[in-house]
Amino acid sequence: MSAESPGAAATAGASAGVRSVRRLHPAIRHDIGDLVTRRPLPGPGIEMLDPFLFLNHHGPQFYPPNNRGLPFGPHPHRGFETVTFILQGELAHHDSGGHESIIAAGGVQWMTAGRGLVHAELSPERFEREGGPLEILQLWLNLPARLKRVPPRYRGLQAAEIPVLSADGGRAAVKLIAGSWDGRSGPVQPIFDVSMAVLELAPGGQLRLPVAAARSVFLYLVRGTVVVAGTEVPPCHLMELNGDGDAVEIEGRSDAVLLFGHAEPFGEPVVAQGPFVMNTREEIIQAARDYRDGLFGADPPGAAR
Repeated sequence: MSAESPGAAATAGASAGVRSVRRLHPAIRHDIGDLVTRRPLPGPGIEMLDPFLFLNHHGPQFYPPNNRGLPFGPHPHRGFETVTFILQGELAHHDSGGHESIIAAGGVQWMTAGRGLVHAELSPERFEREGGPLEILQLWLNLPARLKRVPPRYRGLQAAEIPVLSADGGRAAVKLIAGSWDGRSGPVQPIFDVSMAVLELAPGGQLRLPVAAARSVFLYLVRGTVVVAGTEVPPCHLMELNGDGDAVEIEGRSDAVLLFGHAEPFGEPVVAQGPFVMNTREEIIQAARDYRDGLFGADPPGAAR
């Protein structure tokens, strides 16, 4: 189990109706070549937060001019979705369904692998030539069995396309990507009921976010320090919350950025191997066979370097 920080268990001082913190899970270093990478999920004390499967936190770091860029050339996926948050830098997307984009800082890429596709996530040529800061989060969302074979799809959002909802007199902001809050809806219409947002807090800023008690909450602190239901949380920690309330309450201790999502758990078997996430071992074997037989499509044009 992961180490619990002081106050990581349910906090008696939490407001009524607010979810308490069960445990804090630190992001563990898993560098990929020269790409600084931290991974809070899965981790030593947690395998998944159904249906949230996996998070890689790349950076922050600075790339010099004439760099090699990101190492994520063409590779397959089946059975889940990837949601990629570009906090600093740029990210180019190419996939076998013909989708291409270059998303800049503040933007999001939402890809549904579904029945299978090949995609690449690379640094644009300009970034490789000029360098610059880079920080990217990639979250994997499971799909329920009934949706694992849906046709692939992709949506790329630039920062200007994401509504920013101000709260607490401007000391807090919700960058709403999917789902609804305070009468507004995010620009992504997901294929199952999941909400996703990036939260920003100034020192002393407060947010109270309604979430039904039965839903799984994904809450990761990218940077800064916050207090969640009376528990102080340091940067690069995933918060595992109890289902003892119908709201999530966060207060900034410093300037802070968090990744926030929630969804109904599926309660289905999960069998994952590399780039495939299915419900049975037989489905994993079939996915590997289908990819080998070319059923995911060809490597996307423009992905080769």
